[in-house]
Amino acid sequence: MTMTTDFLVLGSGVAGLSFALRAAEHGEVLVVTKRGVSDTATSWAQGGVAAVLSPEDSFERHVDDTLVAGAGLCHQVVVDLCVEEAPGAMRWLMDLGATFDAGDDGELDLGREGGHTERRVVHAGDATGREIQRALWESAKAHPNIRFLDWHMGVDLITLSDFGGPDRCVGAYVLDEQASQIHTVMARATILATGGAGKVYLYTSNPDVATGDGVAMAFRAGAEVANMEFYQFHPTCLFHPQAKNFLISETLRGEGATLRLPGGEPFMQKHHDMADLAPRDVVARAIDYEMKRGGYEFVHLDITHKPASFVKDRFPTIYERCLKFGIDITAEPIPVVPAAHYMCGGVTSNLHGRSSLPGLWVIGETSCTGLHGANRLASNSLLEGLVFGRRAADKLGTEIEMLRKEPRPEVPDWEIGSAVASDEAVVVSQNWEELRRLMWNYVGIVRTNARLRRAARRVSLLEEEIREYYWKHLVTRDLLELRNIQCVAELIIGSAASRHESRGLHYTLDYRDSSDNWLADTVVKRGVVAHLRGR
Repeated sequence: MTMTTDFLVLGSGVAGLSFALRAAEHGEVLVVTKRGVSDTATSWAQGGVAAVLSPEDSFERHVDDTLVAGAGLCHQVVVDLCVEEAPGAMRWLMDLGATFDAGDDGELDLGREGGHTERRVVHAGDATGREIQRALWESAKAHPNIRFLDWHMGVDLITLSDFGGPDRCVGAYVLDEQASQIHTVMARATILATGGAGKVYLYTSNPDVATGDGVAMAFRAGAEVANMEFYQFHPTCLFHPQAKNFLISETLRGEGATLRLPGGEPFMQKHHDMADLAPRDVVARAIDYEMKRGGYEFVHLDITHKPASFVKDRFPTIYERCLKFGIDITAEPIPVVPAAHYMCGGVTSNLHGRSSLPGLWVIGETSCTGLHGANRLASNSLLEGLVFGRRAADKLGTEIEMLRKEPRPEVPDWEIGSAVASDEAVVVSQNWEELRRLMWNYVGIVRTNARLRRAARRVSLLEEEIREYYWKHLVTRDLLELRNIQCVAELIIGSAASRHESRGLHYTLDYRDSSDNWLADTVVKRGVVAHLRGR
């Protein structure tokens, strides 16, 4: 079956829905979401949105904090743009009905997180993302120009170059999981907002949908990808055998929580001048170091010195979730470990979200805008999705009439060929587990050349096995996700191996120092790696 639309959006988080709401003022929008509309990383986001909304703060301070965290690789023009547009983006969200915490004076209660020198984080308890998702979803589902396809997943982008035409994206092949059919969706503009790829690692704070789909599809279609070596590991995920991917927000440390060894000794002051408020990459490496040095399975995050009433009011979700596992965070410290959290690299885009492939736009965590550099500052991620979702939609709003004048190309529907249903699902699960474990062991928080070489050899073998399986069997979501995380793993390994220094989130024992010779983005296109300044 063939469908047509003005704007095809893959993903329904903060970036995808922000785009959809703005673009719907200019034409038809079709939003494809892999599971339910609210099964997104946005819904899981606890901390908040960084924005200068206090007279004690300034754009300059927010910019400086972002640049410091980014370790020299942020693009100044993008940082300035996001910081200056943040207040307007937040007002737009509140106009849509999003409600955030306020103080006794009725003004927004601004929090502080690691890497921030001022209190500027707008939050809704410790479930800010859920409130943003709610407000965007309720507005989007009521809009007559927006349609949703849930339980659908992008398979591959449709590019005219595959059929002898110009290098242009004109839509995507989309799997209807429940009907086991693949639809052809033709669009005037295709927007990737599929989020990150945390499931490429064994331990992650991300939801199950975070399998790097957008990056993999874009790379296979010939789009440029950058800075994939910079994967952010959140320092503090709950360590408990029954807890799956539960994040303990950095906001706890912003409100005074202390990281301690299992014996009770605080340790962050040994690793950074800002101690427990150090940037995430520093904290994650410090925890990793202390765990390996002491042979610990976890460390503790302690906020028991704060009044119990404050902890329960400020962190109700974390309090209730930990209590379900028998941990009363008002009376005992929380066992935590680092976990893969945020992809700072992605598909390269310009100031309006346009990728290097004509017809393809990319926003949110799937993109590499230059905002985060080598390490994302806390609470700049939801901000980036808001700002660039709106910017991409507004820019396309000025182009859509021209795009509608172009005749829709004719492309063939998906060919099943000789593919058959698989009776060896164990192959997918085995490769899935092996890939994620080797990425955790060899391409994690601390790397070496030897580990990266081992990872590259094994991932290359896995790629052959996955490719052979893919062409023999009918497409399923599990198979597509495996194919995609293998592609992302290869990009991360290749990018990491090409950077001969330690910078931000990329730390290697073979090159422990940073060097001005490497002040450049790692850019990959069709397997060729280059380091480009001022991309």
